[in-house]
Amino acid sequence: MDFLTSSTHLHIFSWVVGIIVFLIAATQPLDSKVRKIMKMVVRVFYILIIITGLALFIKFMSGDAALYGIKFIFGIVTIGMMEMVFARQAKNKSAQLFWILFAVSVLITVALGFHLPFGLKLF
Repeated sequence: MDFLTSSTHLHIFSWVVGIIVFLIAATQPLDSKVRKIMKMVVRVFYILIIITGLALFIKFMSGDAALYGIKFIFGIVTIGMMEMVFARQAKNKSAQLFWILFAVSVLITVALGFHLPFGLKLF
């Protein structure tokens, strides 16, 4: 299981691809076969994001457990907002609030990830 925690590359790759696939799926017509396939692909990436994130959380939380816990919660909230966008779109209801919450939670999660000791030092 060391390949999950030797670096953050797998985790970063999985959430970047997951967000890109989510954006593609969310912008497709509701009855599109491409949308259904992309929704399944993004859900596979949810699993990969959670597994790699949990592995990193377990290994590195001893340094700053509170911030790692907050980041983990915001990561789960981000995935929840992605699913809420899909659910609201499927019911033909406005998903604008969930798009905003998704954007905010992504920004907070990424900022915390880069700020934490094992993250990339961008700022």
